[in-house]
Amino acid sequence: MQSIGIITKSKNQRALEIGIELYDWLKKRKLCGLCEEELAAPLKLSSQSKTEISEQADLIVVLGGDGTLLSIARHLKRSDPPILGVNLGSLGFLTAITLDELFDVMGDILAGNFSLSPRMLLNVTLFRRDQPISNHNVLNDVVINKGAMARIIDLETVIDGKLVNTFKADGLIFSTPTGSTGYSLSAGGPIVYPTLNSITVAPICPHTLSNRPLIVPPEVTIETTLTSVDSDDVFLTLDGQAGFSLQPFDKVVISRSDHDIKLVTSPSKSYFEVLRNKLKWGERYQLNL
Repeated sequence: MQSIGIITKSKNQRALEIGIELYDWLKKRKLCGLCEEELAAPLKLSSQSKTEISEQADLIVVLGGDGTLLSIARHLKRSDPPILGVNLGSLGFLTAITLDELFDVMGDILAGNFSLSPRMLLNVTLFRRDQPISNHNVLNDVVINKGAMARIIDLETVIDGKLVNTFKADGLIFSTPTGSTGYSLSAGGPIVYPTLNSITVAPICPHTLSNRPLIVPPEVTIETTLTSVDSDDVFLTLDGQAGFSLQPFDKVVISRSDHDIKLVTSPSKSYFEVLRNKLKWGERYQLNL
């Protein structure tokens, strides 16, 4: 590895300080650090965009939380480079490396002693009047939901040309296995082991209680059309970060992306340990009256 991208959580002083420390650590080893403007400015370097970093780096180090990692995952246009997520606060599902582990893990990576966890992405295209108006890759989930004051919406959902259902609900969540511990879990969806390949379709507060989450293979193409003609407060949200307002008869087409991403795994914690920690499995709760 020769070029290492450094992505820091925006407007976070601690992340900026660690980013500067990491850049100096790399420089001493004659490695090139690639940075965005916020980190490049104090280092007096030329800055690169997230897309440019993803195209040039051999490894990307993300200093922040899961949201910061999601922001770079959407910019990747190819399966490489691997991503090392470093959590500066509480343990994350994606950023499972702690700050105390950072430089030891970096040393192991440069020595070739590390493991990768491949994660599938979803590709989503928004069509309006049969014309594509937006296309993105997402790592966690694609969400269609109504505003707080809007009525229940109708979402006609077709998989590989076959009608599944016209869901009457507050919305639908289409989740990767990586995103199964996010919004989908809150909507009653299952926890899916992150290296499996599947898509979970989970209705949000469905009008019919028999509408339950559905797991489908990754090879399918899912088409969902907003058929409610009086709905003017419906949104498409990608990884909880990019959003679009939907109009009646807009169609959202979802399929597996043509590339995956690779996350550097924690050398000290398994996925199940992260689950126990984040979801507080095994803990007893005591009500103090």
